[in-house]
Amino acid sequence: MQRILLPLALLLSAPTLAARWGDPEVAGLVTHEAMDEISGMAASRTYPGKYWAVNDSGNTAQLHLMDGRGRHQGSVDVVGARNVDWEDLASFELDGRNYLLVADTGDNGGIRQDLAVHVFEEPSDLTRPATLAWNVRFRWPDGPRDCEASAGDPVRGEVLLVSKKRVPAELFRLPLKNDGEESVAEKLGNLTGIEQPDAGDLARSPLYGRYRAQVTAADLSPNGRVLAVLNYRSIHFLVRGRDESWKPALAANLPSLALPWIPQAEALAFSLDGQQMFVASEQLPSPLFRYQVKIKAKAAH
Repeated sequence: MQRILLPLALLLSAPTLAARWGDPEVAGLVTHEAMDEISGMAASRTYPGKYWAVNDSGNTAQLHLMDGRGRHQGSVDVVGARNVDWEDLASFELDGRNYLLVADTGDNGGIRQDLAVHVFEEPSDLTRPATLAWNVRFRWPDGPRDCEASAGDPVRGEVLLVSKKRVPAELFRLPLKNDGEESVAEKLGNLTGIEQPDAGDLARSPLYGRYRAQVTAADLSPNGRVLAVLNYRSIHFLVRGRDESWKPALAANLPSLALPWIPQAEALAFSLDGQQMFVASEQLPSPLFRYQVKIKAKAAH
């Protein structure tokens, strides 16, 4: 299993020189029928140690809560938005309140004109619906595209989006709030370091081999400096310097972690402290994989 080295300061607040992600382990098994097509997940701030999940198109507009072992804890309906094709989920805190950001951006046919990001107040009562706080309606600058990966950054006031089927994948941003006006997604650049299927992939699976590099989820580290991007074969990392934009990160080689075999890996989430990452599948039953940061060395005092 490949390990990547990242400056631990990008992930943790502890004084260390470096860190690495350990090998993936099975944290649990997702079996509950309410979460039968998980397309996005995010760490809960209201329920520490638990994770919210959403299903994609064809499912009801609900938020599902599970623990760190994939066990269903409850589901809540949402008020004010419908599930056209929900494809990712993020959590963040803004002005002392906890929010969940749902990316309604899936577009398998490349035809949608009604794209939106929905922001809900994170539920604190699983017996009551989630309340819509605001919408960000937007369009792409040059025509439709499929998008299944998003992340919210309240400090920089932006939503990050990564396209799925374009080669290379593209990174865009939107304002986190746009006062009801339609926004145009701003392209920041391309993710050129994602390995594409080779002849061997296509020979082993002519139908599905070509999809293996397509981006299906993203999440932002707690300090906002590492964007983890998931596809069906690996996790890639964009790492920006303090006070830098994402453009230098796009120009650098993207470190990566290989995934174990998992059917339709389509959801990714950092833990609230940045020391763990979880990967979930869009099929049932499915293992919930967990990576943990391993301390390599401590700073000298």
